[in-house]
Amino acid sequence: MLLCLRIENFALIDELELEFGAGLNVLTGETGAGKSIILDAIDAALGGKVSSRVIRTGSNRAMVEATFTSNAPLAAWLTEQEIDLLDENSVVISREISATASNVRSRSRVNGVLVNRQIMGGLRDRLVEITAQGQTVQVGQSAQVRDWLDLYGGDSLMHQRHKVASSFSAYQQAHLALEKRRTSERERLQQLDLLTYQVQELGAANLSEPNELEQLAQESERLNHVVDLQQMSYKIYQALYQNDDETPAAADLLGDSEATLNEMVEYDTQLQPLLELVRDAQAAVMEVGRQINAYGDSLEADPQRLEEVEERVRELKQICRKYGPTLTEAIAYYQRIQSELAQLNDSEQSIESLEQQEKACFEKLTEASARLTQLRSKAAANLESRLISELKPLAMEKVKFQVEILPTSPTAMGADKITFMFSPNPGEPLQPLTEIASGGEMSRFLLALKACFSQVDAAGTMVFDEIDVGVSGRVAQAIAEKLHQLSQRNQVLCVTHQPLVAAMADRHFRVDKQTISQGKGKKANNGSVEQRTVVRVTALDNLTTRREELAQLAGGKSASDAIAFAESLLLQAANHRRSEQT
Repeated sequence: MLLCLRIENFALIDELELEFGAGLNVLTGETGAGKSIILDAIDAALGGKVSSRVIRTGSNRAMVEATFTSNAPLAAWLTEQEIDLLDENSVVISREISATASNVRSRSRVNGVLVNRQIMGGLRDRLVEITAQGQTVQVGQSAQVRDWLDLYGGDSLMHQRHKVASSFSAYQQAHLALEKRRTSERERLQQLDLLTYQVQELGAANLSEPNELEQLAQESERLNHVVDLQQMSYKIYQALYQNDDETPAAADLLGDSEATLNEMVEYDTQLQPLLELVRDAQAAVMEVGRQINAYGDSLEADPQRLEEVEERVRELKQICRKYGPTLTEAIAYYQRIQSELAQLNDSEQSIESLEQQEKACFEKLTEASARLTQLRSKAAANLESRLISELKPLAMEKVKFQVEILPTSPTAMGADKITFMFSPNPGEPLQPLTEIASGGEMSRFLLALKACFSQVDAAGTMVFDEIDVGVSGRVAQAIAEKLHQLSQRNQVLCVTHQPLVAAMADRHFRVDKQTISQGKGKKANNGSVEQRTVVRVTALDNLTTRREELAQLAGGKSASDAIAFAESLLLQAANHRRSEQT
């Protein structure tokens, strides 16, 4: 139930706070007084579409805040959305709307937590049901009518609808896989040929070592300079170990130094560490001499191996140019295309198997859709009888109504085209509701439809925007009684011009426009005080103010007659409420 509505800088409203109650809440006022602005604000708070026009002229920000009572299911749902509860009995929803030169921005909060549109949509469905004359268009839309029927059908029908949606998704995937397989066969074969060639070429290259090019380059340099390396090795050997010339080798010089230091140590033992260093150096030089001599002896010219190395280098560089640029990247590419080729060869399903899969999915979809049609037919028969019973008290005793279900191609929503068929007069054939119903008949139909829904899945608050337009007299009284009946199960908010409806209200608000001075002493350019139009709402809490407002709504009579008429309406409404209680 909507407890409180607070509005700032929204359309013609500068600042407004309203407290609603249980039962039937009615908003009345002259045409254009701003009644629908209140309902627009409720819609905006619950995530409805907004534009920059909802922001009051002269402001750059509008705000709407609505406080609702909570209940156990709603509290559980909020907990699932990770929204903390303020207390056990209320939920505060706010929306701030701001505008710049290029766009409109808005932020919605639930109990102070920023939320997205999806959460606001789920919350809206749990709190409010808004019915307006604009829904005449929706009645003519097969998708909307189908959704209404499915909602009326209850959990079992919605569960089957979800099964249909899953079956349709599986069928769609199977169909797309088949079409993709059919249309991409040429590309697949071309890719298969290309990858087969590349795998063969890279496989023949026997790639395994990422550093092979560097290793081959070193081997090539060695093979190309065998003679130079031999000569330099021998030269080093002579210099270090054994020199055929008169010049002594390093090992000989170190040997002489060792002998001299050995004599010196006999006189001064402090030189012992130096003697050890010289001995170590002599041993190291001799070891290097022996190893470099062995290295030189091992070198041997090998023209055939040099040719093999150079050929391998050319092969690897070609591989790198095609698949690299480095050998590491070429090896990685080889590993990847091996996997891709295996998928193309081994994992690709045949067209025949995909056709069989598509057929099986379509049969499952058809079966699920047929079951959904059965449930819809059952729900339609129930809705037909219940809706007719709801329409009869609304001065439509002879009405005929039928939910027409015609087969169509299966979709995620089933294989049914659903139309509301209607005949308000005896002897007239059933025709689509939107093509034959008058404005008054459509108003009563929507009211009766919402009454049916309220018995299976009622929102906490039902909002009716001029649902009684186009009717008068006995029909208006019937609508008033139906609204009051609904208000026994749900909170009802209603914008009306009908005194018969307004008289039945548990809470009555008058909406009017007023002209006020903008600011204290603020003047326009011409020197006069600037005037602004604002919407004001007055709660009619006593009998006198209600009677005056009903008399104003009745109009067309003398003042005394209008007051007397208003008093009779209030008395009639009181009697009706008492009779319902008994």
